[in-house]
Amino acid sequence: MPGLLRGLARTALVAGTATAVSNRVSRRQAGRWAAQEAEYAPPPQYAPPQYASPQYAPPPEYAPPPGPPAGDTIAQLKELGELRSQGVLTDAEFEQQKARILGS
Repeated sequence: MPGLLRGLARTALVAGTATAVSNRVSRRQAGRWAAQEAEYAPPPQYAPPQYASPQYAPPPEYAPPPGPPAGDTIAQLKELGELRSQGVLTDAEFEQQKARILGS
């Protein structure tokens, strides 16, 4: 029996070593082939326009609305003065709206 076990152990050792060596050689060879393919591979092709990502126009620049004509400015200031004299607007609100109308 001891001779049989020794023979089985030796067979298992040889088979395991052979498998490990074979796997290592296969991995090394696969790495070499991958490097050769990358070296000789054609350059990547550009995607056709229908598959390319869409290009959008940039948003339009923000332009502040044009200020009112000079005649409107005077009319608005008179209206603000009337609202202040009637007590609808406080002095602080009047000054704020006047600065907004005058653009300062």
